[in-house]
Amino acid sequence: MPSPGLLVLFGSQTGTAQDVAERLGRDARRRRLDCRVQALDSYSVVNLINEPLVVFVCATAGQGEPPDNMKNFWRFIFRKNLPSTSLCQMDFAVLGLGDSSYAKFNFVAKKLYRRLLQLGGSALLPLCLGDDQHELGPDAAVDPWLHDLWEKVLWLYPVPPDLGVIPTGVPLPSTFSLHFLLEAPRMCSEEQHGASTDPQGPPSEQQPFLAPMVTNQRVTGPSHFQDVRLIEFDITGSGLSFTAGDVVLIQPKNRASDLWRFCQALGLDPDQYFTLQPREPGVPCPAQLPQPCSVRHLVAHYLDIASVPRRSFFELLACLSPHELEREKLLQLSSPQGQEELYSYCNRPRRTILEVLCDFPHTAGAIPADYLLDLIPLIRPRAFSIASSLLAHPLRLQILVAVVQYQTRLKEPRRGLCSSWLASLDPGQGPVYVPLWVRPGGLTFPETPDTPVIMVGPGTGVAPFRAAIQERVARDQTGNFLFFGCRWRDQDFYWEAEWLQLERKGCLMLFTAFSREQERKIYVQHRLRELGPLVWDLLDRQGAYFYLAGNAKCMPADVSEALASVFQEEGGLSGPDAANYLARLQRTLRFQRDHRFPVTLCHICVPCHKVHGLGSGWRSARTRAPGGGGPQPAQALPASILESLSNKLWALRGSF
Repeated sequence: MPSPGLLVLFGSQTGTAQDVAERLGRDARRRRLDCRVQALDSYSVVNLINEPLVVFVCATAGQGEPPDNMKNFWRFIFRKNLPSTSLCQMDFAVLGLGDSSYAKFNFVAKKLYRRLLQLGGSALLPLCLGDDQHELGPDAAVDPWLHDLWEKVLWLYPVPPDLGVIPTGVPLPSTFSLHFLLEAPRMCSEEQHGASTDPQGPPSEQQPFLAPMVTNQRVTGPSHFQDVRLIEFDITGSGLSFTAGDVVLIQPKNRASDLWRFCQALGLDPDQYFTLQPREPGVPCPAQLPQPCSVRHLVAHYLDIASVPRRSFFELLACLSPHELEREKLLQLSSPQGQEELYSYCNRPRRTILEVLCDFPHTAGAIPADYLLDLIPLIRPRAFSIASSLLAHPLRLQILVAVVQYQTRLKEPRRGLCSSWLASLDPGQGPVYVPLWVRPGGLTFPETPDTPVIMVGPGTGVAPFRAAIQERVARDQTGNFLFFGCRWRDQDFYWEAEWLQLERKGCLMLFTAFSREQERKIYVQHRLRELGPLVWDLLDRQGAYFYLAGNAKCMPADVSEALASVFQEEGGLSGPDAANYLARLQRTLRFQRDHRFPVTLCHICVPCHKVHGLGSGWRSARTRAPGGGGPQPAQALPASILESLSNKLWALRGSF
C-alpha cells in the first residue's frame, strides 16, 4: 500500500506545541512518510475532508481558549451545519499540551477530539494529555504516546523494505540551504524589512509599524529592587486602533554582545550576506527575513539565541556533532532517560542556547549554516497590556514594563530579552523605532454606563486597568473600584498622583495594600476580605464585573479564596454554593483575568470547596522560591479609614 501524506497541524501559543509538531514531522520523515507541518490557521481547512492521516497538536491557552494561531480553525470546525460524515475518510490522532493545575486542563485537545469523532473521523489511538506539572514535563505522556502512534501508522503504512527507517543519529536534510554571497549587495534595507513607518494596511506580525519611542521613564524609586519603565510611543499615521484590555506586541532583538559571541562560537562572519532557498517545493521562506540577508540581521532579529533550548535542540545538535565526548553528552541530554539531567542543566538555571553552544565548542564550531533555522527557534514577539486610552492620549500608546533580571546558580544574571532591550533604548540620544502591532486582549469591559467594575491589579498588573479607567472616565462611566498593591508607597506606587486626582473628582475609588510598610504583610486579597460587604453588594446586587491581573505566583489563588470567603460570610452561601457562584461569574464573563501573565490560574474545586493554586507535584515544588510560606494575616484597616470609606461610599452611592 503506498504511504499517504501525513499532515501535522498545530495550535501553539508559546512554541511548545509547534516544537512537538516539528518533532512529529522529523519522526515521520525518518519513517519515509511524506509529511507537512503547519499551523492550523495557515491550513485551508476546507481541504480537511481529503486528508487521510492527520495528527493535531494543540495547546490550551488562558482559561480554556484555543491558541491564537488556531482560532479561525476552531470557529470553522464547530460550525453546526457541518455534516456528521465530513471526516469519515480521516484517521486522526490528537496530542494535547496543558497544565493540570489549571481548571480547564487540556480543554482544547479534549473538545477537539470529541468534535472530530462527531464529524466521522476515526481515532488511531486515545487522546494524549501532556502535563507541564508532571515531574518530567509533557514528555512523560508524549514519549509513550508517540511510540504507540508510530506502531499504528507503520502497521497501516509500512516502511518500504528497500529503504528502511533512517537512524536517529543521522541528520535529516535541512529545511533550507544558505548560499553565501561573495560580496555584499550594493543596496539593502534589511533593518526596515517588513516593518514600516508608513504602513499600507493594518500593522501585523508580517508588517509591524515602526513606532517612534517618545519617552522611556523609570517609575520605580532609585532604591527599589526592580527597574520598571513607563514607555510611550507615537503611533501617528499607523492606523492602529485599540480599546481597554487590548495588548501590543513588540518584536525584540538580541544584544550586540550576544550576537558577537554567537558568531565567534560558530565561526560566522556577521557582515556576510546570504540567500535562503527551501529544499522542498511548497516550503515558504520566513517572511521576517529579507533576501538577501546578512548574518548580523539573522542573528540579531530572528534567531532566539537567548531562549532556553528544548529537547529537540539537543537531538539535532547531537546529530551534527563531530566530537565523540560532546556527542555522547548531547545524546544523553536528549534521551528519555536524560530528562531530569536536562532539567537540571538547562531549565532550572535558565541556561540559554548561546551558553549551551559555548559549553560544547567543538560541536558549535562544526554546525553547518544550513541547519541554523532548524536548530534555533525564531524570536517570538512579546505582548504587553496597553496602559493608556486613545480617548485620554490620542495618537499615543503607553506600556508599563518590568525589566526582567534575576540570578540563578549561573554567574551571569538572567535577563528578559524584550524588557532589557526596551530599557536600553534612549530616545533622548536620537530617534528610536520599535516594531509593534496590536491585537485584542483577554479583558473586555461593559459598555453600559451604570455597571460597576472591580479591578484588582497589584504591581504592573494595574496597567490594563489604567487604560480602562481612562476610557470609562472619558465616557462618564462611573463605579470604578481599583484594588492596587505594591511594596512601598514611595517606591512602586505607579500613577499615584493620577489615581488620587481621579479620587478627588469622584471618578474612582482606590484601595491600596502596601505589603512592606508594616510588620505583617498586607496584600490586595486582604483588602478584599476587609471590604467584603462592599464587594458582595457590587457583585450580587449591582451586577459588577470583577477583573484580575498581576504576576505574583500565589495572588490569583489568594484572591479566589478571598472572594469565596466573602461569598460565604456576606452572602450566606455554603462552600459548594460559593464555588458555584464564582464559576457562574467566570462563565458569564463577570469574572475575567488577564491570562498573559506567567502564573498558574488557581480555581475553586467544586468537590472539596477549596482553592487550589500551583500543583502539588514535585515539578511545581522544585521551582518554588525558597522560604515559601503563605501570606501572613493582614492587619485590619484602622477605624478612621473605615469611617472615611463609609462616608465616601454614601456620598457616591448615587453614581453607580
